[in-house]
Amino acid sequence: MTDYPNNISAKLEIIKASEITPREVRWLWYPYIPFGKVTLLQGDPGDGKSKLMLSLAALLSKGAPLSFADEDESGEPMTVIYQTTEDDADDTVVPRFNSAGGDGDRLIFIKEDEKSLTFGDDRIREAVEKYHAKLLILDPMSSYIGDTCSMNNANETRAEFNHLIAVAKDTGCAIVIIAHMNKAKDTSPLYRTNGAIDIAGAARSILAVTRTANKQNPAERYLVQVKSNLAPMGSAILFEVADKGVNDLPI
Repeated sequence: MTDYPNNISAKLEIIKASEITPREVRWLWYPYIPFGKVTLLQGDPGDGKSKLMLSLAALLSKGAPLSFADEDESGEPMTVIYQTTEDDADDTVVPRFNSAGGDGDRLIFIKEDEKSLTFGDDRIREAVEKYHAKLLILDPMSSYIGDTCSMNNANETRAEFNHLIAVAKDTGCAIVIIAHMNKAKDTSPLYRTNGAIDIAGAARSILAVTRTANKQNPAERYLVQVKSNLAPMGSAILFEVADKGVNDLPI
């Protein structure tokens, strides 16, 4: 018998489909962001990804309905965890959140002064559970996937993503990872995710922010759904990047 390094003996256990109770997917924002799953939001630098997520966070903090959601989809105010290495909280993140009308008591940050946060950090699960957070935003992916992880190595990236997938599943929290696209502009947005294709495979929903062709309004953007494993693909959303966040536009 050949010995393999990962061939660890384990007792065979099975579970029948009849023993599993089916459950419906719950949605933070149908069909774009599911609860209990990992969503990827990607785009080129400066296209407004962070502003879009902060505007959504502000609405959620007040229990207000999101763009293109039914008015009766508004609910209880939610706590949002926002982690970013690209903008400072005091001069950029909080002013943008406040300008969008958010409730400052419901936007929280995990301090990273002593140790940088990574996907596998236990503080993520602890914060989500302790503060009953319904949305966790990590911006950008390259800062939080971990210094020892090669983004082009499928085995390494999947292992890192598995930490977040488990937290999302166990807590029901929606996790959104913001990522920059690679430079291959002539290919599908699905293949413009930086790193191994397994990164795109790990996300249940992938959203992309892209500029429109309207040269008279360079602030116009489309939010398009690139991948949807759990529902029909959502319609494109036209919005405008503004000083105070983003504005919906008719489409």
